[in-house]
This record gives sequence, structure tokens and C-alpha cells, in this order.
Amino acid sequence: MQELSVRHLLGIKDITAEDLQLIFETADNFKDVLNRPIKKVPSLRDITIANVFFENSTRTRLSFELAEKRLSADVINFSSSGSSVKKGETLLDTVNNILAMKVDMIVMRHSSPGAPHFLSRHIDANIVNAGDGTHEHPTQALLDSFSIREKLGEVAGKKVVIVGDILHSRVALSNIFALQKLGAEVMVCGPVTLLPKYIKELGVKVELDVRKALAWCDVANVLRIQLERQQMKYFPSLREYTLYYGIDKKMLDSLDKEIVLMHPGPINRGVELSSDAADSHHSIILNQVENGVAIRMAVLYLLASKK
Repeated sequence: MQELSVRHLLGIKDITAEDLQLIFETADNFKDVLNRPIKKVPSLRDITIANVFFENSTRTRLSFELAEKRLSADVINFSSSGSSVKKGETLLDTVNNILAMKVDMIVMRHSSPGAPHFLSRHIDANIVNAGDGTHEHPTQALLDSFSIREKLGEVAGKKVVIVGDILHSRVALSNIFALQKLGAEVMVCGPVTLLPKYIKELGVKVELDVRKALAWCDVANVLRIQLERQQMKYFPSLREYTLYYGIDKKMLDSLDKEIVLMHPGPINRGVELSSDAADSHHSIILNQVENGVAIRMAVLYLLASKK
């Protein structure tokens, strides 16, 4: 059997194009499983996985938990809000205490960029990064690229624009790495204040006019405005942001071609996307959610075989 080139999934930056294809092919098989009447397989029956979330998450945590249970793994859920972290316990102490309970794999979300990388140097379990600060969110990028592949047949040669709050987004960075490794052309679009200074060094196109960006692309991946990560005002008001960067169905219908609309969720309806756009035939947002479980099953299964 083919295997991944890495022991941990810390970021898309660390994996190869072959790894991406292997994850997608494995996810194809698991997607078939998820559409059967009995949705469970015994693949990880002897594996214990801890979901260690130091930051709030609904969809990612549920998606991982469902993926783990579909693979018959034993699952422990840990969230920092009711834990000894509030009493001053360090990250390493917290995780070592969990590992002392004989855990094989850790799925971790943390507000500090690089936290999973730090842990991977100090502990023996496989680690999956479920989002580290404004750095990376690898499984989201995998499910996004997988959804494009499913909808359009392949990712290579496609034009993908990422619209919105690029500066605070871990989804944007992981997506840029994944799409480039798969041979897509990538553009970012948003207000200058929400684009990182280093963005051109990543080899992406930059466009400030959302209408021009939509006219260029095959796929638009629209990001949420992350007000919770913004310590200062990056634009005058949400109303003004919507006026210049909000996407609605009228705008999509005015294009002379069909484009695919994506969003990593949760959507601020009426801000970055209107409801009629989010619910239109252009949108594959619910497919992304469904594909998230298959992709996470594939990642967990492939990493478990690297023990």
C-alpha cells in the first residue's frame, strides 16, 4: 500500500502533491462507505484519538469526531474551557497527561501559530493540525480541493480566487499551498488592509475588484470576515465591506459563465455572501461539509498506518 511521506499532518506546506492525491483516492473510498446503509468500518478499531481543542469550533470538531467514529476509533474530547489550562497548566503538560492514558493520535486546534509543530517535536503520538491561529488549517484545504476535483473533474489548470479576509485566515494559506501543488492558478481578492504584505511572494495574483476576480475565475472560495481575530478596524464598517466585496446571486448571474461558489463556513449571511447566492445552484457549500468527513477519515486512516 502507498503511504504518506509524513507522520503528522501539520500543514499543507509539509506534504507533497503525491500525498494529496493519495489522500483524495482514500477519501473517494470512504465517501462510498458514507453513502452505504451501514456507515462504519473497523479500520481504526484499536486506535484511541484525542480531540484537543483550545479554541472554539463546531463544524471541524464534529466532522473529526464523526470521521473517528465511522472508523471505529475510541474517541476522547477535550476542550480547554473547562480544563486545567484555565488553572495555568502548560500545553505540553496537558497533552502529556492525555497521552499517559495511552492515546495514539491527537487532533489539535490552538490559537497559537506553530503549536502542533511544537508538540510534534516533544511527543510520540501522530498529530493532526485542526487549525493553528492564523497559520494553517490543512484538512479544510484538503476538503476544498477535493470538492473542486469532484465538481470539475480535476484541480489542475483551474482558476481559483480566494475572496475576503486573507490576512487573518488559516484557510487561505493552506488553500494556496494545496491548489498550487495540484496545478491550479490562484488569485486573492479583498481590501488592501486584509491582504498580507508577503502575499505576492506566494506566487498568487492579486485583484482588488471582486467583479473582475469573479469574471476571471472558475471557482470562488469566499472567506468569512474574522472579526474575532481583528484587534483593530481594517475597514470602515461591515456595510461598506458588503457594498464592495459582498457577493449576491445577481452578481453571479451577470457573469457570462458558470462559476463554482465555496465557503469554509460559518457564513455571515448578508455580509460576504447573500442568502440567495449561498443557496444558489452555483454553491457547493454543503458538499464541502459532506466531503470534510471523508477527507478526515482518509487523513486519520493514512496517519494511523504510519505508527
